Amino acid sequence: MPEEHHGERLATSVDGRHFVFDVAVQRLDTRVGGYVVVENGGRGHHLGYVTSVTLAAVGAPPRVVQVEGRLLEGQNEPFGDAPTRVATADEVARWLEAAKPARAALEVGSVALAEGVPLALDAGAFDRHTFLCGQSGSGKTYALGTILERLLTETSLRIVILDPNSDFVRLAELRDDVEPDVHARYSTAARGIDVRRAGDAGPDRLHVRFRDFDAAERAAVLRLDPIDDRDEYAALVDAVEDSQSYPEDTVRGTVERLQAQPDPLHSLGVRARNLGVDRWQIWSGADPDSLEDLVQPGGPRCVVADLGSLATREEQIVAAEAVLAALWRRRAAREPMLIVIDEAHNVCPADPDGLLTAMATDHAVRIAGEGRKFGLVLLVATQRPQKVHENVISQCDNLVLMRMNSQSDLARLSEIFSFVPPSLLALSSEFRQGEAVVAGKLVPSPTVGRFGPRWSREGGGDVAADWAATRN
Repeated sequence: MPEEHHGERLATSVDGRHFVFDVAVQRLDTRVGGYVVVENGGRGHHLGYVTSVTLAAVGAPPRVVQVEGRLLEGQNEPFGDAPTRVATADEVARWLEAAKPARAALEVGSVALAEGVPLALDAGAFDRHTFLCGQSGSGKTYALGTILERLLTETSLRIVILDPNSDFVRLAELRDDVEPDVHARYSTAARGIDVRRAGDAGPDRLHVRFRDFDAAERAAVLRLDPIDDRDEYAALVDAVEDSQSYPEDTVRGTVERLQAQPDPLHSLGVRARNLGVDRWQIWSGADPDSLEDLVQPGGPRCVVADLGSLATREEQIVAAEAVLAALWRRRAAREPMLIVIDEAHNVCPADPDGLLTAMATDHAVRIAGEGRKFGLVLLVATQRPQKVHENVISQCDNLVLMRMNSQSDLARLSEIFSFVPPSLLALSSEFRQGEAVVAGKLVPSPTVGRFGPRWSREGGGDVAADWAATRN
C-alpha cells in the first residue's frame, strides 16, 4: 500500500497514468478535482488531478485517507515511492497553456481549484455537440450567456438561439461596468445579433409562414393522423398542392376559404378553427424574414428567437420545429451553425406529447446523429437530463454540469459521459452558484471551474421574494 514516510506522500502507479497515495487526515490539503505534482525520480515532475479521496482500506492506520488520481502527463511506465505534493497555480497555468490548441480560447471564468488560473474553453470544441445542465438556481442560464458572449466575440460561428424564457433577448446590450477593451470588441459582435419577438407587425417580428410547411408539418399543426384522419389528411395534402395558387394567403384566409368548401375541406377548416390555429400570432402570409429565412446561408450572425414572447405552448413548438426543419433542409450548404436549445426538455423531450413535438424531437435527434458532417452542431441546455431525449444527449461529446442534486440524473450522466470520473460528477450536488464540471473537447482534462461575469444584460428575471420579508 502507498505510504507517507516522514511527512512525504509517496505515490504508486501500475500503469504510469493513474496513481494512488495515502495521507493522514490532518495533512489532507487537496480534494477531488484538485491538482498535484508527482516527482517521478529523474524523469521530471508530472502534473495530475485527483479523482477520488476515500478512507483507506481496512487494516490501514487510523485517520488515513487514500487519494487516487490521473496523470495529465507522464511516461506510461509504472513507478513507486514517488514524492507527491499539491501543485501551485503557476504549474497548473503553465500546463493548461501548453496543452491548449492553437486556436481561439474562450475565457469564461476561472479554475475553481487553482487560484487565479483562467478557465479557457477551446472554441474549436464547438464542432461537437455540447450538453449543459444544472438545476434551478445553479447559474445555468448565466453560464450559457457567458459562453455565447465569448463565442460571438472570439469566433465567426453563426448561432441561432431558441429562447423559451426570454433570457437572451438583451444579448446585444452591454452592461455599464464592462472594461473598455471588452466594450469595443463586444459592441462589434453585438451588431450581428438579431432578436425576434412576437408581435403583429414590425421588422423585429418573430413569425413563420404556414405555406413554407410541408404536408406532414401542416398535419402535425392540425393534429391529423394519416390513418385515423385519412379523409382530412388527404384533403390537406391536396390543399398544400393547391396553395401555390394563393401565395399571399394568410392562415386565417386559408381557413375561411376551406370552411366555404364542401367536405372534407370544410371539416379541415372547422378543425383548424376549433383548434384556434388561425388565431395564432406567429403566422404570416408572404412576409419576408421569417425564422426559416433568417437561418439560411447569408443570414444574421446570431438569431435569438424569443419563444417566451409567444402566447401559447403550441406556437413555441411551431417556431422551434420551423427552425430545426429549415436548418436540416439547408444542410447541403455545409455552413457551420451552432443551434442553442435552452430548456431542451420542451423541444426534444424524452416522451413527446404531441405530433408537432414529436416532429421537432425527430429533427433534433437527426441533427444530433448526422448534423456534424453538415456543420450543424447543438448546444443543449436543461434542468433535468432525464427529460431530454436520450438520442440527443448520447451524441454530445462536451459536458458542462452545474449544481445537480438528483441522484438519478447524475447516474444517467455518468453512463453517458463515462470519460468523466463519477467522483467529479458527484461534486455537483455541493456546487455553489456558478460552479461546474467541464469535460470533453472543451478542456484538456475534466475541470472544476467557476463561471465569470457576463458582458451583456440578462433578460428574463425572477419573481420578487418580498413576500418573505418580516412583517412589522
